[in-house]
Amino acid sequence: MIVKEALSEPESIEFPIVGMLEGLNSDGLRSLIKTMDIPNMIEKTLRYPGITKYLRVLRDTGFFSYDEVPVGKNLIRPFDLTAALLFPKWEMQPGEADITAMRLTISGKENNKAKTYTYTLLDRYDSETKTTSMARTTGYTCTAVADLILSEKYNRKGIIPPEYIGEVGNNFEYVKEYLEARGIIYQLEIK
Repeated sequence: MIVKEALSEPESIEFPIVGMLEGLNSDGLRSLIKTMDIPNMIEKTLRYPGITKYLRVLRDTGFFSYDEVPVGKNLIRPFDLTAALLFPKWEMQPGEADITAMRLTISGKENNKAKTYTYTLLDRYDSETKTTSMARTTGYTCTAVADLILSEKYNRKGIIPPEYIGEVGNNFEYVKEYLEARGIIYQLEIK
């Protein structure tokens, strides 16, 4: 296993409609690195160009540190100060809308031939229901899985990494159709 520093290896990624985004190493693989035998996996967070430079300045100067530092007569964690200053600036204001851009590329051999599946998602804030895109894409996925469990289409017990759900029956298709019914549509390209 090779561990790379967060914010390392930024790359420019062209995304339909949105334009150029910056992909940077982050920690989204989580359970996949232990539950599936996939020799090469990379997860990158997509943000607008230039974000890596700004985040590195904050990180390299200690603003994300959890180690307390003296400030006057008090000890504070720089991370707490950074969060207190930045989180209010990052809150969505009335009239603002978010988007979710995601691309999942799976390459390998299928029937002894090279094949690549690319799933692309571009989802937007739902102004009618006032639901953020991030809430739509994560929350509706969770409710789709809850629906599978409640309808007894999935009954594994314990802590369940998401990838286990797709191993059973038509669960992948069920979740995909559940999302599509709510306007969350992954475009599939096969090469």
